Amino acid sequence: MKRPSIKLAMALACCAVLPTALAQITPAAPPACAAIINSTDRLACYDQWARLQSNMPTVSIAAGATLTTTDALVTSTAVTAPASSTASQAPPVVALTSTGRTAVQPSAITRFWDLEKSSARQNFELRGHRPISLSVVGADAINTLPDSPSNGSPANAVAYRPSELKVNLSVRTKLASGMLHQDDQPLSDSLWFAYSQQSYWQLFNGAISRPFRATDHEPELMYVFGHNRPLPAGFTYRMSGAGVVHQSNGQSLPLSRSWNRVYLMAAADKITTEGNRFTVQAKAWQRLPEKAGNDDNPDITSLVGRAELTGSWSFDRGTGKDLTNHTFGMTLRHSLKSEAGGSVRLEYLRSLGDTSSGLRFHTQIFSGYGDSLIDYNRRRTVISLGLSLVDW
Repeated sequence: MKRPSIKLAMALACCAVLPTALAQITPAAPPACAAIINSTDRLACYDQWARLQSNMPTVSIAAGATLTTTDALVTSTAVTAPASSTASQAPPVVALTSTGRTAVQPSAITRFWDLEKSSARQNFELRGHRPISLSVVGADAINTLPDSPSNGSPANAVAYRPSELKVNLSVRTKLASGMLHQDDQPLSDSLWFAYSQQSYWQLFNGAISRPFRATDHEPELMYVFGHNRPLPAGFTYRMSGAGVVHQSNGQSLPLSRSWNRVYLMAAADKITTEGNRFTVQAKAWQRLPEKAGNDDNPDITSLVGRAELTGSWSFDRGTGKDLTNHTFGMTLRHSLKSEAGGSVRLEYLRSLGDTSSGLRFHTQIFSGYGDSLIDYNRRRTVISLGLSLVDW
């Protein structure tokens, strides 16, 4: 009987080794995805893995190569792609962070505005916009006799107390999507409607029957367009947008306050391998003109501001049931002119219980003009402490 040839032996050896090599090059769904607590982030992780597999280029394995896997995605110490492969053909490989979250998840901006088609939600779903919150607040002063240049002031002051309860309600829904982005593009654009309401409630003031001191209503229509452009310092430009917003307090004269604006906005973010998430959003607006006889607050733009810049830093600590999310944020408003207007808001949020619930402990410091419409022309410093529901 003839001995097997050297070529046949090599072929048999390749057949034995090939399944293992292919399993390492095209792994099963990464176990790291299953470890992600937030359901939206977990689904996004699987989506990103699936896209990686469908776009994975042909590889050549050098002699003596050793293939290794991480918890999230496959890496190789000696696997090379053909020269024709480019970054646009294969998504970047990003390792799992120690906190159990991965950088392959969509950014907070992408997820919030449904900028990526693969993870976008349906139209007309009711979703959170700004945080829905209930807070106890204290202020350095209380406006007992509101006034404006056009409306004057009430005949009598009201004995309000500086300590009160603040209630924020805010929802939005997506009206349409995919209007300008092509069907074969991974990014999307969309049209949204939102409604926000903020109320100050004199809950601790039984002497005057605990009234609602101020309630502001803010319907808004906005359009957003997704991007994925690199910026300096590791940031990515994610979104451009435009909108129109009406804000009023629903009061009769002399307490009536209202204004209408159109605005432009842009947002970028950065996700580090350590799990830190940084977001930056800029917004500038132009007030729509009103007749002098109908303008309840002619100087509101100079005091509240004409633009704002918002930044946040978010990170996780712990794993599994002990996973907690922490977010620090700052919002600056400015009049963009020499008038001494604008405001600054500092805030901190910490997750309570399951991070996917969106429930947060929330504390905030505000100083400046425009904490409420009735106080648009009064500088106030307000400290609040309470609970918020975010990004649901």
